[in-house]
Amino acid sequence: MRTLRGGASPVMIGRESELRRLTQLAAAHEPAVAIIAGEPGIGKTRLVHELLASLPADTVVLVGHAEPGSLSRPYEVLLDAMDGTTSEDQLQALADPRRSPVERLHTGLAILNRMIGDSPAVVVFEDLHWADSESAALFERIADGRGPRLLIGTYRPDEVTRRQPVAGLLAQMERRHAVTHVRLDRLTPSQTAAMLAAATGSPAPLRAAAALHHRTGGNPFFLEELLRALPGYDAEALVEQPLPWSLADVLRRQVEDLDPVSHRIVEAATVLGHRIPFDLLADVTGTGEDELIAVLRDLVTRGVLVESGEDEFAFRHALVREAIADQMLGRQRRRLHEAALDVLLRESADPAMVAHHARGAGRYDDLVAAARRGAALYLSIGSAYQALQLAEMGLDEVPDDTELLASAAKAAWLAGLLDDALRHARQWRDLASSSTDRAESLYLLVRLAWETRETATMRGLTHDIETLIAQLPPGADQARAMTAIAQSAYLRDDADVALLWCDRALALADEFDLPSVRLAALVEKGSTLAERPQTAADGRTILSGLVDEAEKAGEWVLAARALNALVHGVPPTTPAEHAEILERMRAAAERAGFESLSVATYFQGGARLALRAGDLRAAITALEEGREQDLSYRRRGRWADYHGVFLAGLYLEAGELDRVEPIINDLAALPDNPPNTIPGLAFHLACRRGDLARAEATLDQLFAELDEQPWRSGEQAHDLISAALEIGLPADRLDRMARDLLDVNVWDAFRTLVDAQVAEAHGRHAEALAGYLSIVEAHILGPTLRGTVRVGAARCLLAADRREEATAQVDAAASLLSGWGGWRVAQLAQVRAQLGLAPAGVDAAVTGPAALTPREREVAVLISEGLTNAELARRLHISPKTAAVHVSNILRKLGVSSRTEVALFIGDGDRARG
Repeated sequence: MRTLRGGASPVMIGRESELRRLTQLAAAHEPAVAIIAGEPGIGKTRLVHELLASLPADTVVLVGHAEPGSLSRPYEVLLDAMDGTTSEDQLQALADPRRSPVERLHTGLAILNRMIGDSPAVVVFEDLHWADSESAALFERIADGRGPRLLIGTYRPDEVTRRQPVAGLLAQMERRHAVTHVRLDRLTPSQTAAMLAAATGSPAPLRAAAALHHRTGGNPFFLEELLRALPGYDAEALVEQPLPWSLADVLRRQVEDLDPVSHRIVEAATVLGHRIPFDLLADVTGTGEDELIAVLRDLVTRGVLVESGEDEFAFRHALVREAIADQMLGRQRRRLHEAALDVLLRESADPAMVAHHARGAGRYDDLVAAARRGAALYLSIGSAYQALQLAEMGLDEVPDDTELLASAAKAAWLAGLLDDALRHARQWRDLASSSTDRAESLYLLVRLAWETRETATMRGLTHDIETLIAQLPPGADQARAMTAIAQSAYLRDDADVALLWCDRALALADEFDLPSVRLAALVEKGSTLAERPQTAADGRTILSGLVDEAEKAGEWVLAARALNALVHGVPPTTPAEHAEILERMRAAAERAGFESLSVATYFQGGARLALRAGDLRAAITALEEGREQDLSYRRRGRWADYHGVFLAGLYLEAGELDRVEPIINDLAALPDNPPNTIPGLAFHLACRRGDLARAEATLDQLFAELDEQPWRSGEQAHDLISAALEIGLPADRLDRMARDLLDVNVWDAFRTLVDAQVAEAHGRHAEALAGYLSIVEAHILGPTLRGTVRVGAARCLLAADRREEATAQVDAAASLLSGWGGWRVAQLAQVRAQLGLAPAGVDAAVTGPAALTPREREVAVLISEGLTNAELARRLHISPKTAAVHVSNILRKLGVSSRTEVALFIGDGDRARG
């Protein structure tokens, strides 16, 4: 076996699905062909390495590499794969030019077949774009072979021309074989962050991850080279780290043989930036159109540039641009920047391009003007990160500019960069010279304090706003400040105060015709009302009504917040409506550049949509994907491990208990968790594991923490009561849990459900049954909880010996829980067993006399003779209760309701057999 060449990353990121496809092909033990395509450094070799490492020990593995210049060396790939394992005679026969190509091809196949035999095998041809024609022909013939062989070829699509053997090979393979194509794309920003986290051993700062993704273009090899060059793996320092010589040399080779004109043009392109407009490049270089087209065509063919838009180009890899720019003189770069800036100022061009060239040219007044204009522009179109970069570029020159500070604070908040947002917002507030700036900055700081879970800071800011309101005359600034207090009260769960200030702000908005303030106040009011059962319908009406208006006004943040409240409040009537609102929220959040809503909250919305459909596995998958992305980033406050609590709850639902404790440990390491988060999860886990002592201890902690929490959750109350019932917690503890976990603002259906569970635990089955039956159609509960309600009703009916009604409830529950798992389905199965029913999802058993067991047939014959249960018991030496169970099972299996019908059934069956 040939080993893979070195240089692969110690971790593989973002290739899980591709590896899974290849693993399945190898495990099938059938002939298969896979072609892996991707640019240099994208991870083709690493993917093959991961596959080979996962193969069983009896798999024969052959790996050969083509090298530059292989076109003149026949069977280069096979010779590389053999690596000294073949006799000298065979090698001479393979390379003997006196033999015909067909003879040598058969020799190569014979060598390969002897090496593999009948064993399962994986044969890898690396870098087919360099392969000679004989190796290409051999690859095709191996693909024609039989046996448990997986044949893999890797190549770089951008380096394939019609003259190369691989071009004909690929076309021939498509015509003759079922080929599995694996195309490796560049890493996404979150995958880049994951790779940084794996290399450094800690989550990556969001800005550093974004900057490094932009710098490397998501190419794993480039990122690895930068990491190797910086001992200690400080991701933030890596952003500004000069290119290591080895990498810069590799990158510059792409342009080292250019003629002087082309070299001058590519240098100008490096200075123009990430986007290279054709006309600007022509103006800056003074090159004619035809000559410039010819040069650009050559640079695109070489893979140096790509055509990124109409009459616009970009470097295929940003690091190539960086490597070329590093060799230019400072004066040379400055003159190009000045030329570009003069052209752009004449054309009223993109402010970002103007600012870039103004900085490079040292013209700082132009830079600041472009930064102000550009930050506002990019905020208006939802490009928050770009707006932040522009605002900070301007702040480097005028650090006390409140307009730029406002843009920087808003942009950083929208982009999810809370530390940067706090820094800019505090400076904006401190330097505010107008009441408008002060009101706006305080409004944002309240939101940031909530997101960072700094409750005491929120209270202090709210006091500052109240002081400001007393100093302001009625009007826009006062109304905006009132909306800020309403937001603070809503976020701190003080609904009455929130509604009071909303109404005050709305009154001023109407009096002074302030449409934006009116929309903001309506969002706070609608969101507040939607969280109270008594006013939820009114809240939803307000929120639904303002979305269209907010979108038309370009108030995308408000539209996204309103839609988010609709998604997470009372569930929409149908799954289709739920999905529509969720997608609309994501679109509005993306339009605003609102990262937390467009990404993090969207995953939770998808999970909730799956829950409404009763699909537990889909909900878990959505949250796992969201959490995997999030954990690669260093976040704080509310967004730190945002999906952890929800996911832990679903793992508890599914009975995947070993996956819960690591999440609890991760959450416990975070500061400022809501009071009941850790003890609630720990108590639930202890109950499901049957650890009564641990459950009792964590319950006491939970009771203590609940005193610090102003809100209650009916869903949490039901989950924890259910766990307590499973472990057999004493009745007095159950009663206290029901009291402490509920309050007046919990939905009535949840309160009824918890009360019914407790009543059933106390043996008050009639009371519990009445409660369960009153909420079997409660929409707020969702299908899964309604399934549990019906299981509870069935237990109570069974306790009253109302078996037929219990069976009907169980059948309804089975439909509601068909996509679920875990303890709810276990409870359903237990009741079905008590009723003598087949487990849910199992085909119905045979009915009629053939379904009876020998003992049941014996009992049925005695029933047909008229024996009572007591007489059956005496005759068969069993208890009357056991006799009654036999009779019930017989009636059910025969599909009859009386003993007389049993006699007729038995008699008919005996006559038929006679």
